[in-house]
Amino acid sequence: MVSGLVQGVGFRPFIYRIATESNVKGFVRNMGGSEVEIVIQGGKREISTFFSLFYLKLPAPARIESLRVEGLEECKFGEFRIMPSSLDRREPSQIPPDFTVCDDCLREVLDQRNRRYRYPFNSCAYCGPRFSMIMAIPYDRENTSMRDFPLCEHCSGEYSNPTDERRFDAQGISCPICGPRLFLEDLSGERVEGDPILQTAKLLSEGHIVAVKGVGGYHIAVNPFNDDLVKELRRRKNRPEKPFAVMSISTSVVSRYAYLSREEVEALESPERPIVLLRKREESQLSKYISPGLDREGFFLYYTPLHYLILREVEGNSLIMTSGNKHGYPMCIDEKCVREKLKGIADYVLYHNRQIVNRVDDSVMKFTGSRRHLLRRGRGFAPLWIRLRRIGLPGLAIGAELGNAGGVLLGDKAILTQYVGDTDRVDNLVQLERSLDFLLRTYGVAPKVVITDKNPAYQSRRLARKYAERFSAQLVEVQHHFAHALSVSAERGVEEGIAITIDGVGYGDDGNAWGGEILRFRGADYSREFHLRYIPYPGGDVNALKPRRMLANFLGTFMDWEEAGKVAGIPPEEVVVLSNLNRRPGLLTSSTGRFLDAVSAYLGVCHRRTYEGEPAIKLEAAAKGGKVLDLDLPVRGREIDTVEAFKWLVSHDPPLADAAATVLYRLGEALVKAALRLNPDVILVSGGAAVNEYILKGMEDNSQGIRVVTPSKVPAGDGGIALGQLNFSTLANLEGL
Repeated sequence: MVSGLVQGVGFRPFIYRIATESNVKGFVRNMGGSEVEIVIQGGKREISTFFSLFYLKLPAPARIESLRVEGLEECKFGEFRIMPSSLDRREPSQIPPDFTVCDDCLREVLDQRNRRYRYPFNSCAYCGPRFSMIMAIPYDRENTSMRDFPLCEHCSGEYSNPTDERRFDAQGISCPICGPRLFLEDLSGERVEGDPILQTAKLLSEGHIVAVKGVGGYHIAVNPFNDDLVKELRRRKNRPEKPFAVMSISTSVVSRYAYLSREEVEALESPERPIVLLRKREESQLSKYISPGLDREGFFLYYTPLHYLILREVEGNSLIMTSGNKHGYPMCIDEKCVREKLKGIADYVLYHNRQIVNRVDDSVMKFTGSRRHLLRRGRGFAPLWIRLRRIGLPGLAIGAELGNAGGVLLGDKAILTQYVGDTDRVDNLVQLERSLDFLLRTYGVAPKVVITDKNPAYQSRRLARKYAERFSAQLVEVQHHFAHALSVSAERGVEEGIAITIDGVGYGDDGNAWGGEILRFRGADYSREFHLRYIPYPGGDVNALKPRRMLANFLGTFMDWEEAGKVAGIPPEEVVVLSNLNRRPGLLTSSTGRFLDAVSAYLGVCHRRTYEGEPAIKLEAAAKGGKVLDLDLPVRGREIDTVEAFKWLVSHDPPLADAAATVLYRLGEALVKAALRLNPDVILVSGGAAVNEYILKGMEDNSQGIRVVTPSKVPAGDGGIALGQLNFSTLANLEGL
């Protein structure tokens, strides 16, 4: 029995070929848990040859995690066959993610002599959609949305031909005769005649905005060189500042607009094809409105023949390709959603008639030096599992709230959903439930434990209670920042140590809004050792939307309120309200995010937050080229005194870049120096601010040789919380709670 990534990667035809070559008899078949069963019969020489070929010629996308060999009673086989799949689950295995189109398939699409010339859905055993079109396991055509497209005579011949390595027994293959079709229409449903791809390119060149159906959902495409068009897209999407991503045809094209390191090129060209945040070139001809106020632009390469064929017809071989959704809502996956939700945003829709079963957003990645940060885990990565050190009860994790993902625990395997979004919106909460149900159904998991965040205001807790009641499972709460720490712990296999968790806010054990924490943990137990100085937080998360207000809260700790209000630039009537609220006992925060918001507001970088993390992200961009000046953020008792940063800013008035670089670097320095007081062997760092290059550099430069470790398989932000929650369930004696 073989498990790992062995379905949907050309594994069965591979086994057939090496079995035939080594002259063993028997069979191979897919099983109901995504594993593959292989039965072989032969002499010692034949079996030895089989296993040699197995390890030498394993298909590139395949990953073997477990290979269990058992002796069977003697039975006679006259040949080696690919048997019909079984629904039995013997050993769980990986659900294949979506793969980019391979070079061989793209060559066929570009070859005028090939019958798949200009066919936008070409794929083979090694490439193409997988997770996004899977309805059930085992991975057979009838269990995918390709079941709607019976193979034609030509494709059937390839499918049945053992010598055709790329298409023998390949479930997702098709051609222009039997496969999906493209259609181009305006939003009212009126068909545009002519070649849909050429007509789409023409419309884009003429300044129209087009919704394009991809692998895991719709993109909205627009010319990235035209300022007026980009501003119009922002107006239509009600997205004033949040950056868009640009899809290009090659890394050589991307290099015209951004600087590329070796690691970034490898990521862009990888089978996962994530969006990678790259440093902008000063001479870039792309519109300045794609990522206003930032020093990085998000780029990714085509990952389907359809994308490639469109890109080669448009200016600069590049297009803005942003999520096809109404702001804050899930990405559209069908034409009904496009006509209802994207009306007034897109002018035209280019779609195909293959159903998208599982919505999957593009993954997003960033590098700081050679350190990889996965900011959003979607297409190409989900739903691959992450192995934990321990086995836990069958469990389900709901995650947090913003940029959320959930997960399922099966033995020692944490299987996370794809990125879902902010589950404070009902539509996204429903999407989370669907994604979790898919994993529960596919792996046959009946959770005994449901894990959720401690925050009583999170909408996701409603879903947690619903699952707990449905399965009569224990409902367990895990503190937000401890879950952040345990997400890195899960990746690194560390069960005790010191963690720095820095983010916006999470509900603390004392009822306050934590967010700049240094924790000591051992297994499922932890203690809060240090944190950023508590600052009054009247009104709670309304402060997150108004950086000037948060600035006033900081300044009010050492200035009179009238002066603090003037410096912060808030109306006098709001100053009166804040000063009165701050005199009373109330909510406090140690949030790193709110500290950075306030600094950003003081420096004039960002006065209004229009997307999650905007003030801090723009502050990081403003630090580009800045010098790190003298600033000390001392530890007073158990608190790192961040108010000292504002006293320094007021008294020194440094240049913008120097001020931003200094505050960020010195914050990292202060955090790591406090952590070093606890004598760590390694320092784990997580939370949304853990991807800030200047904070990380401050930590690395002052860690005295102690390794500073960040997550790379899951987001450091809330998209990784579910992994930490599942890890908690393996470390805790939950049956005894």
